[in-house]
Amino acid sequence: MISYLLQSLLLPLLLIMSSSQASVIVETISPGVGPPVTTANRYRSTVTLYIENADKSKTPSGWSTRKEDGADKDTTFAFQPGVGLIEGWSQGVLQMKEGERAWLHVPAAMGYGGSPMGSRGGAFYIPANSDLLFDIEVLGIEGAEL
Repeated sequence: MISYLLQSLLLPLLLIMSSSQASVIVETISPGVGPPVTTANRYRSTVTLYIENADKSKTPSGWSTRKEDGADKDTTFAFQPGVGLIEGWSQGVLQMKEGERAWLHVPAAMGYGGSPMGSRGGAFYIPANSDLLFDIEVLGIEGAEL
């Protein structure tokens, strides 16, 4: 009886612990030669966001700063790790260097979780509980020369 009670109490806790240990995977496309990204600076980047499907295929979300990926024109996106970003983005870019381009594989729990973003049929849409895949290039510190 005590064994069953312990199992029924510990199993949910173990499941919660294992699901909260999901982490971001950074897959380098082209290495950076600059210094590591830190929380102290604001950076310029180019980004395309996909939804990563269970079979690891990708579905465009409709959000990109690159004309080649559907943006009206090439633009940059400014960010500072840890400030107003999803947890997965911050954790991922903090593993990168300036000039690096990488795929950030972000589990749903470190992305938007149970909240959908955008609107169906709108400019972009991310269903609730979606794993995310960012194609990001960190260009450098905002305000610095390229």
